[in-house]
Amino acid sequence: MGADNGQPRFSGAARSLIEEDEIELTSVGVDIGSSTSHLLFSIITLQREDSRYVVTGRRILRESGILLTPYAADETIDAEALGNFIEREYFEAGLTPADIDTGALILTGVAARRRNARAIGELFSGQAGRFVAASAGDALECLIAAHGSGAVGLSAGAGRRVLNIDVGGGTTKIAVCEGGRVIAMTAVDAGARLLVLDGQGRVARLEPWGRRYLEELALPAVPGTSLSPDQRAALADRMADHIHAAATGTLDARNAACLRLPPLQTRGPCTHVTFSGGVSEYIYARTRDEFGDLGPELAHALLERFRADGAEIVPVRQGIRATVIGASQYTVQISGSTIYFDPPEVLPIRNVPVIHPHLELSEAIPKESAVAAAVADALQRHDLAAGEVPVALMLHWAGSATFHRLQALSRGIMAGMKPVLDAGQPLIIVVDDDIGGLIGMHCRREEGLENPLISIDGIALEEFDFLDIGEVLRATGAVPVAIKSLLFPNE
Repeated sequence: MGADNGQPRFSGAARSLIEEDEIELTSVGVDIGSSTSHLLFSIITLQREDSRYVVTGRRILRESGILLTPYAADETIDAEALGNFIEREYFEAGLTPADIDTGALILTGVAARRRNARAIGELFSGQAGRFVAASAGDALECLIAAHGSGAVGLSAGAGRRVLNIDVGGGTTKIAVCEGGRVIAMTAVDAGARLLVLDGQGRVARLEPWGRRYLEELALPAVPGTSLSPDQRAALADRMADHIHAAATGTLDARNAACLRLPPLQTRGPCTHVTFSGGVSEYIYARTRDEFGDLGPELAHALLERFRADGAEIVPVRQGIRATVIGASQYTVQISGSTIYFDPPEVLPIRNVPVIHPHLELSEAIPKESAVAAAVADALQRHDLAAGEVPVALMLHWAGSATFHRLQALSRGIMAGMKPVLDAGQPLIIVVDDDIGGLIGMHCRREEGLENPLISIDGIALEEFDFLDIGEVLRATGAVPVAIKSLLFPNE
């Protein structure tokens, strides 16, 4: 891909809220996973509503083909081959990197591993300031798939509990959605490309869990093994049994090793089931093509099991493309009175992911333990508990700012954010009401927080937002805050 100077042709990030009521951006969503990779180019229209912009229109410019993610001889992703694919797709879309105002790069599975991520990130280095880049672990993959498939939106209907099953090449992500949000999730080591077959039906590539499933069926677990149609069906049945048991909470202790996340903790049946991921293309009969894996057999086995449960299997618009399709971006100038930061060199800070814990902060004094638990859960949901990057905590505040309320909230926040703070990251708090400065000062002066601290008020953020917080502008005392939001197909 051709390099550019890192500056957009025109950018919503360069415009403040008072300058334009409507912004039009060229956006790209890039999804690179262990099994497949693809891009989507689109024009995003943003309309100003109160304190933020919302997406009011989207026009697709080009959906790329689906690339089977290329691998080099050392089993890392072949960055050169991937770069050629990306460059070709830009050309087919009639765009260059300089034409892109904003975008999202999502790395999952093998692609997210540190060595691969660096090589892949270099492909987009010229656009780094405009892109949101996220390395998604199992939990974040669950969230993205549930939103991207439309399952979260479907669950917003009265009385609907939706089970989204995202069946990929190496893993299956399971999310329970209710009331327009994901309430539980898990993941299973089961997928269509745990083993890859050559044109003669022999095992050409074998992942560790592919070997394990072969061994469970007493089949030779080595490359070169020939598999008959019946043996392929038996392998798919074994995987489907594990996926179904994990999704219905009936996985026994003997088979629990296949879980990549804790088991589902929800109770009660799901009224609707949706499928996403590559295998869903077979489930919804969108393709009959074969790619030397167990996709067709696994789709058939899963349909048998979930149809037998009696739940309604709902078609979704996005299957293999149930992921982030791009990003929106705009900048708001906030006054110096609405931000507390210490020390001054903590700014600027860029591409900070936002968590939005489910908290009710009304007039009552919040329970420290409840605040801490909600914050810790939000970190886990977004794969951010390791403390590798700074994290912004979004709060909706209601009621008076009494000392005891601020004390309970601050202590709960610091306890919930402990893994991030212990890693030396700053504490970043964003509040929609004008108490950001008070919370920041309380954490510093009353609770003795030693980490760098940024506390902003007057901004409303959502899950899947990212922040750039600039340096204070000396002429005005204002601080530019760029808000980047991941976009999904149903938005």
